[in-house]
Amino acid sequence: MNSDAEQDALNSREMSRLAWMALMLTPEMGPTRIARAMARLGASSAEGAGRLFEASLTELESLGMPARSAQFVCDGRARAAAEDEAKRVAEAGGFFITREDEAYPERLLEIYDPPAVLWIRGNVALLGRPGIAVVGTRQPSPYGVGMAEMLSRDLANRRLTVLSGMARGVDTAVHKGALDAGGKTIAVWGTGIDVVYPKENKKLAERIVESGGAIVSEYPLGTFPAPQNFPIRNRILSGMSVGVLVIEAGEYSGTRITARCAMEQNRDVYAVPGNVTNKNAWGPNTLIKQGAKLTATWEDVWEDLPSQVRLQLEEEMETAGQSHGTVESKAGGAASLFNDADEKPLPEHERVVLDRLRRDESMQLDELIEGLDTQLGSAEIFTALFELELSGRVKQLPGKNYVRCF
Repeated sequence: MNSDAEQDALNSREMSRLAWMALMLTPEMGPTRIARAMARLGASSAEGAGRLFEASLTELESLGMPARSAQFVCDGRARAAAEDEAKRVAEAGGFFITREDEAYPERLLEIYDPPAVLWIRGNVALLGRPGIAVVGTRQPSPYGVGMAEMLSRDLANRRLTVLSGMARGVDTAVHKGALDAGGKTIAVWGTGIDVVYPKENKKLAERIVESGGAIVSEYPLGTFPAPQNFPIRNRILSGMSVGVLVIEAGEYSGTRITARCAMEQNRDVYAVPGNVTNKNAWGPNTLIKQGAKLTATWEDVWEDLPSQVRLQLEEEMETAGQSHGTVESKAGGAASLFNDADEKPLPEHERVVLDRLRRDESMQLDELIEGLDTQLGSAEIFTALFELELSGRVKQLPGKNYVRCF
């Protein structure tokens, strides 16, 4: 008897999940309409949502569904679409969760219009952990890339989950920084979880999943990158996070949408100040004027976290035998963002080259050789650059441009 009852409960649960998926795939049904319809249907009960497939056309319309939507459900097309999508998701190595599932992130339920369904690849348990969204322009300066990598690395080292959108530029640097620290990161996509965008980030996407991170989307499989999808997904980035950190964003950047969503959702907003002559500094500098917390190091975020979140993370670090201050970035500490004191003195030719390079602006190789013409030969400069790259002090950019690392 118990096994039959358990099987019935399981079948009811799966039917309920399928109902949420069916409405998600129904024309003209967005998150708010779906939530309203499910509430009227009594989705909170064990079999409530599953009753969707048994409802008449009149009953469906009484749930507040447009006529076209109600007809789509009534004639069985919605259920067929949901069953097909569930099968395809499983075959693609992913899965989906609905607003009724325990795995659905609690923070996301706090926002005005949480997605009815989330498509996921990777570690679903990560969605419920404390995280911070780090976002910025698709065309960052070397300074923006360096800050994105450094702050993401340091925050991930302290067990904060780092979220971003895996777009070109700052987002890509954010995910790489978190992964380099051995931390966990979540990429929230504006495409289906089977459509990598941009395509050059395919290896990054696989690395995120393999390292215990996750890829999340509110869009069905096969959804291609339509421009309107990305501003919409930004509310998920901020909604899943305890705060949003902005690194370089122009006046009309989509990053501003994420920051505005964070404010509306009562999330903390942090911003890295930028050079006022750089157009991408407009976003963070304006946010700071409006009350966002000026952020230069991980500590600026850490000390502002909710006390229960910080306590949870500190206890986890202690359990893992990790000291609160054991994982500083080499060039970024609490005392100074540009602390150049190294444990081991550099050879003279490396020191000369390193002193000439900047963190906020790249230098072309020919310009570097010309500027050091009276001090070093080209062979010494090549050797110094090679050694500095190996030690992580210098990074080579396309076109033989070099920038000093944070």
